[in-house]
Amino acid sequence: MKFIQDITDFIFVEHRPRKADIIFVPGGNQGAIAVKAAMLFREGYAPLILPSGRFSKPVGHCMIPGYETEWEFLRDILTEQGVPGEAVLEEKRATFTYENAIYSRQVTDAAGLTIERAILCPQACHARRALLYYEILYPDTEFIVCPAVTRGISRDNWFLEDEKIDIVLGELERCGSQFHEILREYGKKKRGI
Repeated sequence: MKFIQDITDFIFVEHRPRKADIIFVPGGNQGAIAVKAAMLFREGYAPLILPSGRFSKPVGHCMIPGYETEWEFLRDILTEQGVPGEAVLEEKRATFTYENAIYSRQVTDAAGLTIERAILCPQACHARRALLYYEILYPDTEFIVCPAVTRGISRDNWFLEDEKIDIVLGELERCGSQFHEILREYGKKKRGI
């Protein structure tokens, strides 16, 4: 069905990797995103990786056993996968996706980094929303999205099981609902208000 393909193409953004200044890893408890970022680092696509995340705001604490922050969890996977510690930047305050982008921008600005091209390594089913937020904070940056399939949810199967449908359509809903204030502020600026 065409509408399934339209939703798939919108949510599951993916590009071929290209050389970049940095690899961003939005927070979460899915280690596959760090594994993907480490692979891209080892293949020479970028010299730095910035994982981001404290914990999920609705939960209020890190749900990963043995970890206080998602950043520490992702950092450990990166270093276990061969990324040198000095290549991993730190951001461990974010509690939701927009904050991942906001605080990542603060980290790169504080480090004096100019990000002309960046690789973004989100969960595949989270790719569009993560990309939209990072594009807001890095309006002059070209983004290459290189997601990792997590929780068994891919562009080829998300519409085959109820739980996967709920997750992907939840992402579609959040792409509409979470951008109201941002778009309203943007409209005011454009109108000179």
